Amino acid sequence: MKIKRRFVFTDGLVHRIFLAGFFFIIISMPVRGQELEPRALTNLPLGMNFAVIGYGYSQGNILLDPAVPIEDVNAKLHQVAGAYMRSIKLFGLAGKVDVILPWASGDWTGKLNGIDTFRSVSGMGDARIRLSVNFVGAPPLFIQNFRDYTPQKISGVSLQIFTPTGQYDPERLINLGSNRWVFKPQWGFARYFRNWIFETYLSAYFFTANNNFFGGNKLKQNPLGAIKIHGIRTFPKNWWLALDAGYGLGGTTFLNGEKKETRISTFRFGLTFAVPFGQHHVLRLTGVTGVRLERGSDFDGVALTYQYRWIK
Repeated sequence: MKIKRRFVFTDGLVHRIFLAGFFFIIISMPVRGQELEPRALTNLPLGMNFAVIGYGYSQGNILLDPAVPIEDVNAKLHQVAGAYMRSIKLFGLAGKVDVILPWASGDWTGKLNGIDTFRSVSGMGDARIRLSVNFVGAPPLFIQNFRDYTPQKISGVSLQIFTPTGQYDPERLINLGSNRWVFKPQWGFARYFRNWIFETYLSAYFFTANNNFFGGNKLKQNPLGAIKIHGIRTFPKNWWLALDAGYGLGGTTFLNGEKKETRISTFRFGLTFAVPFGQHHVLRLTGVTGVRLERGSDFDGVALTYQYRWIK
């Protein structure tokens, strides 16, 4: 007779795994280089699964594409997303794979060639898939051995791909999808102390051409670079609070080969608060704001996400 073993989470192990939870920004604001994502490097037991659903609201100057020639933009955007992630072993290293499926609905007002304009749109955003690997300080461990693991320094890389699957109408300037592929490689480093974690991430966004941009034009965009830092304070009962900051620079666009004055330069600041309850559940509240130095988006946003995790 085959006996099925069930692993029981002890209090100490629950604490360790909640600190090592799946906390990417599922309600990532729809502007490249603007995502603030604490705890992305955290090591997890092999075979751990996460299902996440969340809601976010953003308001302000939200431009989904810097080439859109609209001034005095004010937008209100509601976003719902679902995601799945699994921890895996890849080439002898600890890794993760995750998928995000966003849906959004928003209203935009602004001036196009000096004329007031309005756009309301709902639909799917571009689906995203990511593969992450930690190569320093994060050994691939099954949950039975994870209780003896204490992180000190972790370094890793990831590649996220934005697929051109979202709502797109070439007869409209504002769309939820981008009608092009985007590739985002990222390197990160985390340093652990008793009740603090400090993280730094360097990333770049590489864009393929949109050959069916508004008006039958061809849009190209230079790479966009970003740096992000997080200071995370852990508390009793497995709660944690993160202070987040990021800066994005670059991304100049070309319309039919003609350079446009669309270089992005923006700061983003955020606050993330996570509260676990029970052995399988986490709620997280995120708030973000920003400062636009040149071209780019300038908006405020809040998001609430629910996470359920299990081992299989």
